[in-house]
Amino acid sequence: MTGTDATPENEASMRTLTITTVIVAMLMAFPMKSAAAPDPEQTKAIGSMTVGELERAADEARNQKDYAQAIEYLQAAIRKEPKNEMLYNLIGMAKWKKGDTRSARADFQRATKLNSKYAEAFNNIGALDYTQKDMKSAVKYFKKAVALEETRATFHVNLGAAWFGQNKVDRALTEYTRALELDPQVLVSTMRAGVVAQIASPEERARYAYMLAKIYARRGAVDDCLRCLRKAKEEGYRELANVYKDQEFASLRNDARLSEVVPPPAK
Repeated sequence: MTGTDATPENEASMRTLTITTVIVAMLMAFPMKSAAAPDPEQTKAIGSMTVGELERAADEARNQKDYAQAIEYLQAAIRKEPKNEMLYNLIGMAKWKKGDTRSARADFQRATKLNSKYAEAFNNIGALDYTQKDMKSAVKYFKKAVALEETRATFHVNLGAAWFGQNKVDRALTEYTRALELDPQVLVSTMRAGVVAQIASPEERARYAYMLAKIYARRGAVDDCLRCLRKAKEEGYRELANVYKDQEFASLRNDARLSEVVPPPAK
């Protein structure tokens, strides 16, 4: 568990385009400039760019993992449109990638102040809190995101992860079930990078796969259940032996294919 991703979808995402030729040429023309000393020409060029151009330039910088440069572009965009909640969400994502979680959270919160119905920003606060192991706060913000946009599978996955983090397995299973209904490929589909954080660490993917196996077992979809158990095993799920304890798998225990995926406990 993103979240956003990890990374997001009803909002304009940063589009992947190359930085304008004039900016590239300008940067190449001053290779010996110190990174600590602002380049007047670069500052002037950035100042002449539109908000859309700055967003695209920030996206290109982010793709190159130059988060400091992405932040500079987005700061310039915010100076032009200081009440644009999307820009605060984007700069929050860039700052988070750079490791400045405190400032990132403040930017996400600023976005929600500008737009109290901005689901992505609420989700991203939750995702950040999740990574800080503050599950209570993560649940609070994920629930807000879900309430604003109930049909977003990513939000349900994230809320499920936070519930699981509090050992509230039934609630987690409910959210995972809803996510599956909305998007069967929610953890493998490409996210709109930089917009929505998704909880999707290997550990969370393994847990999610196990939960999906439970859901399929309940539905009697044996092949899908076994596929998910294999996925959980590949991702390193540590509690696979629970298939011989959890009631959902009771009907599969006489199926030889189950023992091929998860060897039965020694007697």
